[in-house]
Amino acid sequence: MTAEPPVAAADRRVLPVALDAMGGDHGAPPNVEGAVLAARAGVSVLLVGDRVKLHAELGKHAGSAALPIEVVEATDVIGMDEHASDVRRRTQASINVTTRLVKEGRASAAVSMGHSGATMASALLTLGRIGGVERPAILTHLPARGGFTTLLDVGANADVKAAYYAQWARLASVYLRVVEDRENPTVGLLSIGEEDHKGSALVLEAHALLREQHGRGINFHGNVEGRDIFRNTTDIVVTDGFTGNVVLKLAEGEAKVLFGWVKEALSGSLKTKLGGLLVRGALRGLADRMDPSTYGASLLIGVRGLAFIGHGSADARAVKNALLRAARAHESNLIPRLEAAFQDQAR
Repeated sequence: MTAEPPVAAADRRVLPVALDAMGGDHGAPPNVEGAVLAARAGVSVLLVGDRVKLHAELGKHAGSAALPIEVVEATDVIGMDEHASDVRRRTQASINVTTRLVKEGRASAAVSMGHSGATMASALLTLGRIGGVERPAILTHLPARGGFTTLLDVGANADVKAAYYAQWARLASVYLRVVEDRENPTVGLLSIGEEDHKGSALVLEAHALLREQHGRGINFHGNVEGRDIFRNTTDIVVTDGFTGNVVLKLAEGEAKVLFGWVKEALSGSLKTKLGGLLVRGALRGLADRMDPSTYGASLLIGVRGLAFIGHGSADARAVKNALLRAARAHESNLIPRLEAAFQDQAR
């Protein structure tokens, strides 16, 4: 299908976000509830999936008929246990309909809590890559001292080339500047030591490329270690998708274990239970900071359109935050800014 002309700047902010409402471990209910919450917060949403099921779910939420939510029919859905390659032939799958809405200029961004591989494949096939980007990466935020650290790649590319690191550093630097208002963000290269000579042959080659591009759109700090991610030593940490995914899952798993230990420690005796009541508010705030649903979804950065990938187990809060984050990225004019950065670098 031929894409429609680009949306004028004046219309940019009113485009809805397209949500693959059938994706995820729990199907439509958390997606629809999250869309309702986001719509109440001012974000227009296109719910993509089985029209009958989605309207039935919407009917469970009082006042939803008056919200800026529209249902777009998709007759198929790629399940969590199916192959990502199915996106090529199953054109009416909800994730394909979702990404096409972005391609056609009918939606500002695509969001899915469904099959991450299928979402990546659909976004890449439908939207294509930004010129100068060889492989898109998954960008996420991890809670860290003073806020968060941006980590990429966290799963899109297990096998990488050194050039990818420099491309991802540039993408993430633009993202933080235009969406998160971080001027001149610092970039760290994940390695086994801070010294320039530490790391695998691939890391050493990537280090040389990043050092060469320092001051030309990339503020390269140097090597960082795993502990630096949570110290917020640098704003951005780049690594391969295999390592990044291990780091992400380790961080999420450790957070759950730590909070389990805290609960056990505060429930052992009457004294500790009383102490638990005193710190309950502070612990709740800490838990919110460490909860993956706070960030909603991760950005597939490097494709020529906005695509966000969430956890299959996402609840309504995660869906809502993903939709809000997608709308914010669009309002920040992120994709044109990314394209401009790579055009400037090529000159």
